[in-house]
Amino acid sequence: MKKIEAIIRKTKFEEVTEALHEAGIEFFSFWDVRGVGQTRQERAYRGVVYDTSTIERTILSIIVRDKNVEKTVLAIMKAGRTGEIGDGKVFISNIEESYRIRTGEYGDESLFIKGKED
Repeated sequence: MKKIEAIIRKTKFEEVTEALHEAGIEFFSFWDVRGVGQTRQERAYRGVVYDTSTIERTILSIIVRDKNVEKTVLAIMKAGRTGEIGDGKVFISNIEESYRIRTGEYGDESLFIKGKED
């Protein structure tokens, strides 16, 4: 099992969500966050200078079976790409164990509904 964390543009969230659903990934968590990127800017509006160096992004957290890692990452990268600096990052890490609280299932069986996925 793997944990995929993706930092994407907030403006690409709906497109990435749709791409994940098309890839068969039906559950994930997300958070709206702010971060600091490569760009350092200040903008002036009516004589007041505003720091715009922090950027708004969305972080997705998805736990998938090993066989679904590639299609999940490809869906995120295809839907989240604009070709400009700041499109985001994808991180993959190992998950040692998973349990479904309701049924007590564990391992990768806890990540899908039988009969709905191979």
